[in-house]
Amino acid sequence: MTMIDRRAILRGAFWAAAARIGVAESFAAPARAPAAPPQAGAAGTASPAPFDFAWLKGQAHWLASNAYRPPAERPPAALASLDYDQYQSIRFRPDRALWRDLGLSFRLQFFHVGRGFLDPVHLYEVVDGQAREIVYDPSMFTWQGSGLDPAIMRQRAGFAGFRVQFITNWQADVAAFLGASYFRAVGGDTRQYGLSARALAVDTAFARPEEFPRFTAFWFERPAKDATTMTLYALLDSPSIAGALRMQIAPGGTQIMDIDAAYYPRKPIERLGIAPLTSMFFYGENDRRAANDWRPEIHDSDGLAMWTGAGEWIWRPLVDPPQVHLNSYFDEDPRGFGLLQRDRDFDHYQDDGVYYDRRPSLWVEPRPGEHGGWGRGAVQLVEIPTIDETFDNIVAFWNPADQPAPGQELLFSYRLYWGTVIPFGPTLARTIATRTGIGGTVGVKRDFFSWHFAVDFTGGELGALAKDAPVEAVVTVSRGTTLHVTAHYVAEFNGYRALFDVRPPDDDVEPIDLRLYLRVGGVPLTETWIYQWTPPSPRERKLLMG
Repeated sequence: MTMIDRRAILRGAFWAAAARIGVAESFAAPARAPAAPPQAGAAGTASPAPFDFAWLKGQAHWLASNAYRPPAERPPAALASLDYDQYQSIRFRPDRALWRDLGLSFRLQFFHVGRGFLDPVHLYEVVDGQAREIVYDPSMFTWQGSGLDPAIMRQRAGFAGFRVQFITNWQADVAAFLGASYFRAVGGDTRQYGLSARALAVDTAFARPEEFPRFTAFWFERPAKDATTMTLYALLDSPSIAGALRMQIAPGGTQIMDIDAAYYPRKPIERLGIAPLTSMFFYGENDRRAANDWRPEIHDSDGLAMWTGAGEWIWRPLVDPPQVHLNSYFDEDPRGFGLLQRDRDFDHYQDDGVYYDRRPSLWVEPRPGEHGGWGRGAVQLVEIPTIDETFDNIVAFWNPADQPAPGQELLFSYRLYWGTVIPFGPTLARTIATRTGIGGTVGVKRDFFSWHFAVDFTGGELGALAKDAPVEAVVTVSRGTTLHVTAHYVAEFNGYRALFDVRPPDDDVEPIDLRLYLRVGGVPLTETWIYQWTPPSPRERKLLMG
């Protein structure tokens, strides 16, 4: 299992550039400011210092009360010019893994700075409330194939991140942290990486460059013998905001991460993204606009699922749009949201190299704090055009209704579930497929342009309905008209298929929002399916109509 793929390397160069944006604002420091993390020194010289989460939050608050300072440490230039294969050849030696000789259930290996990951992070081990820095040493790594002399690394190189390994398989990862505030984890029996999470998103999907906060230091609490949960802490910093996080990682069939975060803005932030998720959707059965590959579908996730504060379950299939799309789904005290890979049929992907059918889903469960839930805001979905599968083009996060202001303390707690089976799901029937194509009736001349939708539902009470039950498809659209709306039972998947056409206004190419659910006798049978469809141009419509 390869930890760093080419997509991560491409992202890393952008993260490093974005993390070096500066700001001019400055705030008075508190009377008693926490000490800054010690600098890396020669092996064996790092001294222990008291550590707990309260201290870390104080450190983040102190950072936010002062002007942002971009990373001062820069590795040797030779590390920045490495190509992909050279960087991959710098491997951590397993015999130097943290906790390897202590008989514990967890071990840590470290990534070297280089290529797109040029900002070193400080790493510390915490034992009995005392933190000691893990001092960088080039002898921790193998260098064959890199073309570099490790002797020049001793004073100016460092760690870029780390990977977490568990006793069930020392040859594989359960999680990894590398680049800005990004991290990934596996779940289920597949041990497969896929989409990513990150600590925070700042001003995503504006015309100006996005700001990428970065982890600057991590603290690893030495676990007890036979412990199945590991606790780590992270310090985050950026031009606009600083933060402290506590993360508890519990590997398993569905891997769980409990996160407590405290954020301290330096300046007003227009769009703050809490618990951001990042994935890739190139094309699928619902959107084949860019399909020019032999594989039927290419995506890490196929939809955004939401469980609203009012208890409604919503499914939004993803698309690769012709231009950047930002959608906001307003809610109060959401129960959860996530980017899921529902379709797990190998035949639908035919990829025996990266196995998209095995990619984990990721679900965010907000945890109430002392003041209640997450309040008012919106789950925001960003879809960015992509030219191939090497770019992550999907972002989803919670955006609080109240914009953060300097001097605030923002507290958020939530749980992440990584796996092929997510422990939450609708009791009503759920969407299993969305297909689209040219509308009209086969064999009949089309007098106008329309687009056809076929949406399949299964589960809930659908299988128990009488086959002649008067199931009704309820469809609404933001513009245009719907035609030929029907719903019927399909024995092959023991569920119902809703069919309808949408006729857009003439020459209208603005996105149209669609909403659908099935009901019988006024009672809902399914989750709510929502979609955003962008009509083709008038010229493209003529070509499609033949």
